[in-house]
Amino acid sequence: MKETSAWVQPVESLPASLKPIAAMQKKHFGVVLNPTRWWGRMPRLFWLVALFVGFLERKKARLNPALRALLMTRISQLCHCAFCIDANSLRLAERCGALDKVQAVSEWRTSTLFTAEERAALDYAEATTATPPQVTEAIKSELKRFYNDETITEMTALIAFQNLSARFNAALEIPSQGLCDAFKGQPHA
Repeated sequence: MKETSAWVQPVESLPASLKPIAAMQKKHFGVVLNPTRWWGRMPRLFWLVALFVGFLERKKARLNPALRALLMTRISQLCHCAFCIDANSLRLAERCGALDKVQAVSEWRTSTLFTAEERAALDYAEATTATPPQVTEAIKSELKRFYNDETITEMTALIAFQNLSARFNAALEIPSQGLCDAFKGQPHA
């Protein structure tokens, strides 16, 4: 295991209850993901968080996969989470099939790559991520043009989850793993 300069070190050996997720990560990414090595101190909490994100990422989720990845990427940027930016940028690139949208996320307000629905959701995600939240009547009104109450509720849960994840990782200085860099060399549709 490569040493890190983080002030809280990752666990050297994962508890048995996290071995299945570690094996799955190794199969998919070639390595155990860094957050797993920090969350490894609290496996029950890890599984609760994993169940939460699993529900949000389910096949019958109200938000389409690309929108979920888009919101998670933007929140990761706002929270300055190196690992989350990397992992969610990869997810967005895979779901969009290209890097152009990933590269424009931080400038979504001026980019022509985003739909009106995506812009409403991004505006809401930014306002919700602010401390304290800055969700204005104008933001709510625009969001309601495109999304129903159930979808907005699920979107809010996704935003809250990504804030939890990004703030946990950023506070503990969990480093990026270069996951999105691997996407750059792949052929795309």
